[in-house]
Amino acid sequence: MELENLTKIYAGTTVPAVENVSLEIKAGETVVFVGPSGGGKTTLLKMINRLIEPSSGRIRIGGEDVTDMDPVKLRRKIGYAIQSSGLFPHLTVAQNIALVPKMIGWSKSRVKERVEEMLDLVGLDPVEFRGRYPRQLSGGQQQRVGVARALAADPPVLLMDEPFGAVDPITRDHLQDELIRLQHELHKTIVFVTHDFDEAIKIGDRIAVLRDRSKIAQFDTPEAILTNPADDFVSGFVGAGAALKRLNLTRVRDVGITDWPTVSVDDPLQTIFDKLRDAGHNELLMLDRRERPYKWLRRGDLSRAKGSLSRAGALVQDTVTRDATLRDALEAVLTDNAGRVAVTGRRGEYEGVVDMQTLMNSVHELLEEDRLEAIEHRHELEEIQEEQDPAHHGQVTALEAEEEGAGASGGTGAGAGDTRPGVASGGTAAPDGSPENPGGLRPGGSAVSDAGPETGRGESRPGDPHRGGGAG
Repeated sequence: MELENLTKIYAGTTVPAVENVSLEIKAGETVVFVGPSGGGKTTLLKMINRLIEPSSGRIRIGGEDVTDMDPVKLRRKIGYAIQSSGLFPHLTVAQNIALVPKMIGWSKSRVKERVEEMLDLVGLDPVEFRGRYPRQLSGGQQQRVGVARALAADPPVLLMDEPFGAVDPITRDHLQDELIRLQHELHKTIVFVTHDFDEAIKIGDRIAVLRDRSKIAQFDTPEAILTNPADDFVSGFVGAGAALKRLNLTRVRDVGITDWPTVSVDDPLQTIFDKLRDAGHNELLMLDRRERPYKWLRRGDLSRAKGSLSRAGALVQDTVTRDATLRDALEAVLTDNAGRVAVTGRRGEYEGVVDMQTLMNSVHELLEEDRLEAIEHRHELEEIQEEQDPAHHGQVTALEAEEEGAGASGGTGAGAGDTRPGVASGGTAAPDGSPENPGGLRPGGSAVSDAGPETGRGESRPGDPHRGGGAG
């Protein structure tokens, strides 16, 4: 997808809401627009499917210029998901998902099959949910149906305008994980709008940090923006704790998921005792009849069970998926006194456990990578500065050597070791006009020439070509 010089000026104003934006999005890539409220992010997004017509500029999707295409036909080729799902309240879940496939002429059998497929894809049981109305769903379930509807006609492009902004933080984390999993399976071109930089890091292959009027401050990978923000504006979005934010770039599937001894809720008590004795652990994970994590059982729980496990053990409070970030996993582990969290699949089925030691090892590796990258980046800057102005670099090196030599002779400060008239042995200049200051040195050691103003050594450093690597 290509956006070329897109501009939007609303009637009655001369100030553009979006001004001259150009960028290219690769097929199968997730790009996140992030920026301050009122900066034009949503306007830019809606110009892609022409819910808002651009005042000027071109839009190309798959090499085809769609700027002048019939907007209704264009929108049927582009999925669109918004905050609060946008479901039609008088239609069932199945009818909502089937809308666009029916509009483009799919057969009834194909539409029905697609509805079942999409519900399964977003982790909702078709038998249980297809006949429900939106009011009968939780916020997270509504949002899943909204994503299923957006993808039902298999569009190559999916636009998402703050789709998870209206749900609670825990549900938002799970929905973000679901989107990441879906993208691994479907490889759509996704353009996602948010004002939450942590969400952008977690979801995006690349992030466009937008200023007012959607001017691009930096367009780069999350790693590049975290380690090398283009300017103070971008740094403000990154915020404090960039190293910890990098935990959003690594998935649970990328670290060691360990197998854990498990039992079924239907297992006899003696079988559970035997498994715990043979497991080499002080704890078992009990699974329900659908193979989902249910309870953590310790030896003491079993000894106090008295023939029944109905009240024994601790209910599983939180789980993470393989697509969850290390930050999600770390938060889940920290809320659990035992220092571990169960990993689940798409339907919530048990897949393993990740523990605190594994996560801390990963954190240490990330911090070490950051340290080495910072050293390498500093060396690169020094080499670039030397290449740009080798004479200046030599002068600076000589001056530094001179200062070191002067400091070794016992003086301190700018005038250390200076034997000119008017400079005290400690490097402090005598006041102007005093008999001890015939050379005209001002306090602090800066000389005043008869020919002009005072001069200093304020060196001018060249700019950093690595900063601001994105389109701007």
